[in-house]
Amino acid sequence: MPDLAGWASEVIRSLGYAGVILVMIAENLFPPIPSEVVLPFVGFMVSRGHLAFVPALAAATLGSLVGAYALYALGRWGGRPLVLRYSWLLRVSKEDLDRADGWFDRYGGWIVFFGRMVPTVRSIVSIPAGLSEMPLGRFTLLTVAGSAIWNTALISAGLFFGENWRRAVGYAESASPALLGAAVVAALAAWWLLRRRTRRRREAG
Repeated sequence: MPDLAGWASEVIRSLGYAGVILVMIAENLFPPIPSEVVLPFVGFMVSRGHLAFVPALAAATLGSLVGAYALYALGRWGGRPLVLRYSWLLRVSKEDLDRADGWFDRYGGWIVFFGRMVPTVRSIVSIPAGLSEMPLGRFTLLTVAGSAIWNTALISAGLFFGENWRRAVGYAESASPALLGAAVVAALAAWWLLRRRTRRRREAG
């Protein structure tokens, strides 16, 4: 395991839920600390009884949201020049930012939701959301929803593998497209059901 991942594991082992929050904040701001490694370890801790599943998931999602808020704020109030000035720290290149801007222009706010389930993308998408002054309420809702799905999958994988939680790391990136596809289907189904219910109410009224 990389040194940063080892550090993250020790923080979680020492601080519990607070450690999960801190590590997930760092994971959003500094991509070299991957949630694909961190969260299966959290699942392992759940399997050993050191953490409980729901509080661990809540802590991971809260950390993801706080980290996303920081990048959103950087984009919204700092602007593109400030983002590029600190690109070396954020590990975000101009090309990455241009690509994220393109995704945001093409898919709008939904890229915030879907992007939370794609490695490396989940951090970057918060910046164009801030640059475009996306309403904070909508940004929060989409970030929490996407993060919760991703975090649930990875913590569950660690819980399933237990002491062999490192095996879950190898499946994480390959599972990302499947999670993304499932999220797309779920979002479309929810939209269809909502539209159908609205239409029935109008017809009944």
